[in-house]
Amino acid sequence: MKIYGSYTSPFVRHCRIVLLQTKLACEFIETNFVQSAQLSPTKKVPMLVDGDLTLTDSSSIINYLRQKAGGNFFQDIKDFDLFCLADTLLDTTVNIFLLRTMDNIQIADSKYLQRQSERVLSGLGALNKLDLSTELPLKDGFLRLACFLDWALYRDLIDISKLSNLTKFLALAKTDSDFVSTAPPAL
Repeated sequence: MKIYGSYTSPFVRHCRIVLLQTKLACEFIETNFVQSAQLSPTKKVPMLVDGDLTLTDSSSIINYLRQKAGGNFFQDIKDFDLFCLADTLLDTTVNIFLLRTMDNIQIADSKYLQRQSERVLSGLGALNKLDLSTELPLKDGFLRLACFLDWALYRDLIDISKLSNLTKFLALAKTDSDFVSTAPPAL
């Protein structure tokens, strides 16, 4: 089994955490932006290849890895909904980041990006009001949230300093050895 990805991708990070948790043998192949466009039909990472099976989205990869290890991706609808909310905000911040870094389009320059920025702020506010996990190990919805928050802070896209519930939650995630060992390299 091989997984293609980058060390900075929050989607890949979630897959790498699941691989550590499940102890499944998998070769990690570092892939950059250009290579991912050539390898994957979605032109993004992660991509998992296991024999004749190729998966091109982190959600299907995580589901596959959990099932392969004899577990379940989601144990309840609340965890799945949290995953979806965090994933929506993560996709949104990735788009903002890429438009800013690749095309030099700033939020103030685009009504679309202004709406996306408002989506992130609104979503962060909603997340901060939730009952967030206070113990490890984190279920996948919480893992996706932690990967999103840590990446968005790493890329300086959000500020959660006034969102005490999210700040406490991320501090908890940073006590998980699998979360810590998959952190992106320092900028």
